[in-house]
Amino acid sequence: MTGDEQVGAVTVAAYRVPTDAPEGDGTLTWDSTTIVVVHAKCGHHQGVGWTYGPAAIAGVVNDLLAPTVTGRSVWDVRGAWEAMVRRIRNAGRPGIAGYALSAVDVALWDLKARLVGLPLQDLVGAVRDEVPVYGSGGFTTYDQEQLRRQLDGWVQTDRIPRVKIKIGESWGGNVPRDIARMRQARDVVGDDVELYVDANGGYGRKQAIRVMAEVTDLDIRWLEEPVSSDDLAGLREVRDRVAPDVAAGEYGYDLYYFRRMCDAEAVDCLQVDVSRCGGITEWIRAAAVAAACGLQVSGHCAPHLHVHVAAATPNLRHLEWFHDHVRIESMFFEGSLDAQDGVMRPRRDAVGNGLTLRSQDAEQYQVA
Repeated sequence: MTGDEQVGAVTVAAYRVPTDAPEGDGTLTWDSTTIVVVHAKCGHHQGVGWTYGPAAIAGVVNDLLAPTVTGRSVWDVRGAWEAMVRRIRNAGRPGIAGYALSAVDVALWDLKARLVGLPLQDLVGAVRDEVPVYGSGGFTTYDQEQLRRQLDGWVQTDRIPRVKIKIGESWGGNVPRDIARMRQARDVVGDDVELYVDANGGYGRKQAIRVMAEVTDLDIRWLEEPVSSDDLAGLREVRDRVAPDVAAGEYGYDLYYFRRMCDAEAVDCLQVDVSRCGGITEWIRAAAVAAACGLQVSGHCAPHLHVHVAAATPNLRHLEWFHDHVRIESMFFEGSLDAQDGVMRPRRDAVGNGLTLRSQDAEQYQVA
């Protein structure tokens, strides 16, 4: 290394992967997931980053972000990030431009770690060797047997002591089934496993409070997006009147979003998503904002995307071991991790994030 290494080619591809069964939550159903993978290169080294969202993200990377970072110093990741933020100003950072920014930022961090020969978590500044996770899925589209099998797999096979299911079905229009599924989940996992639920903003304020009152005996510990995450006053109202910790933040695209959520005292735990918020660079800042407010952070979805920066976050609570993304990341990347005993352990014997895209396996799913 000479100290003047520059970012060479930045490439991107989008892949649409069918789900292994119909998936849905309180407000949406889907049968495929699109992963957009970015590679940033310097000589024989390349870093990889990705996000989940529309294939149109690839166009933002190619047209706006790749030209912005190509030729910049590989060591100045934060400077590249600032340049990308300015470049997408008129494109609108929330939405697909934010997803594109996030994927490129992660690829640049990974490239830098590989060039210096460090595991990514050590480059960022690891404070722990293992990262707690919770099993997540429990889709509203699952029947009783599908839900039982998934919960059993997390608790009995993987020994994960925290699990989450979806509720708020049909925008809160099927509360009896929500309650029945929560009761089934508690019966399956037993009393010693923490039970989480996620309404994806499907309930009204008082409806969410009433639903939680009906299941007090289930000892639910985590209530995610009981109302829209844009309704900060509503989140605060629900938070003040229910026993579970209220969580939200997965739709945060910049630091100001997270500051507003913290200032409103809307949540007990702030969710941050590396694939949306602006990558590792913005995650670090968002976690600091949360820490200044006495809050922990939880990584939303994409566990392999989060695990290294999560290991470097003092006020981390856990990551989401999300069924759909775990399946895709395990299919697409050589070096993927497991979640035995409820934790992910970033590899110490690999540089960067330790992942390599299985290009031939992914090729059949490519759409852009």
